[in-house]
Amino acid sequence: MKDYLKKLPRELKEVIRQICEVSLETKMPAYLVGGCLRDLILGVKNLDLDIAIEGEGIIFARHLAQKLKATSKTHPRFKTAVLMLPNGLKVDIATTRQEKYPYSAALPVVSAGRLKEDLKRRDFTVNALAIILTEGKHQEIIDPYGGLADLASGRIRILHDLSFKDDPTRIFRAIRFSQRFDFEIEPKTLRLLKEAINAGALDQVSSHRMRDELILILKEQDPFRPLKQLADLGALSVISAKLKIGKSTQVLFKSINNKIAWFTKNFPARRPLDTWLVYFAGLLEPLTHSQITMLMYRLGLCKGDQKRVSSYYRGRGKFISVLSKKQLAPELIFSLLEPLSYEAIILLSVRSQNKNFKKHLIDFLKIYNGMRLCVRGSDLHKLGVLPGAAYQKIFAKVFAAKLNGEVKNRQTELALIKKMVQGKCKQKRSVENV
Repeated sequence: MKDYLKKLPRELKEVIRQICEVSLETKMPAYLVGGCLRDLILGVKNLDLDIAIEGEGIIFARHLAQKLKATSKTHPRFKTAVLMLPNGLKVDIATTRQEKYPYSAALPVVSAGRLKEDLKRRDFTVNALAIILTEGKHQEIIDPYGGLADLASGRIRILHDLSFKDDPTRIFRAIRFSQRFDFEIEPKTLRLLKEAINAGALDQVSSHRMRDELILILKEQDPFRPLKQLADLGALSVISAKLKIGKSTQVLFKSINNKIAWFTKNFPARRPLDTWLVYFAGLLEPLTHSQITMLMYRLGLCKGDQKRVSSYYRGRGKFISVLSKKQLAPELIFSLLEPLSYEAIILLSVRSQNKNFKKHLIDFLKIYNGMRLCVRGSDLHKLGVLPGAAYQKIFAKVFAAKLNGEVKNRQTELALIKKMVQGKCKQKRSVENV
């Protein structure tokens, strides 16, 4: 197993070294578990560490946070903590524990447990693997439930028959993992999964938990595949019965993927896209705007995400119609596109093949996007312009000139303002002389 650990990136090796030190200092055994270990065995990149602690995970996390200079967030109810390192890496730390579900889809009641019990509570055998990180200990993979064999044969298998009843969100995860790794869902697991769907298990899951599972699927490299399988199984109706996943969705998602790749390649300095939100908005195409608004509210999307989606659906017809015209003033292009998020702009570009639209969009992203004036009100005041409506008029004219390329920096902006002020003064004197 040491050969696997050698493949970790340098920054993760340092974190592992510090975990080993804390384990010795606190006399609490520490284990690398879950998805990180699974991906390490598969050779898949995963920079998030999942650590299980036999002892007190929160106390362990506090010691480790001091060594790593990390910020920590604890969840005493579940005996877990999350560390965020200065370099952006994340470490999840959990006390090894047992879980009991009072009823289907309930949050679990947690109690202390040994490692084997902790692994048994997990969703699938491929995620029920562990390796001890304490120095001097034998570092063989701990595999009490056949996870290594399932990894080797490409199988997704639950650990007990009530798994989907205890936590129906595992239905989404089973589909997500099977499509991501091109694994098959083991026959008995698939039968129990279908039975849980048909019994309405997903109807008992809170809308916020369903939102989180949907977002994870939309973050997959190819979200269409898991969405299609969920739709075929009847599981996607829990989000909305009106969602349709067919050939048109596949074509749309492929176009979205191409546009995201185009944006990322050509505008690397822009903020990274929330790609899941682009796919989410595309997924909502069969719904009316009012249905979209209600769905986003029910799922509990944050107001910022709701605004980005709504801005696209509320104005897409107008945006595409106006921006498809050949000759447009730069200030008009700016006024239409600047208030929109990059996610909404990507969706607009997917929906229009018009060459004029494409040109205006590229001009906006290359030239106009984020453009601001360098001058301020204090500059106008120094030139003798009294505060009031005149400020807005002057700024509007200067900004239009900047969009047109007539002014480029603070000096040229000031020169234009001085010219405007002097011209106004001459005009006023001429009227007084008459």
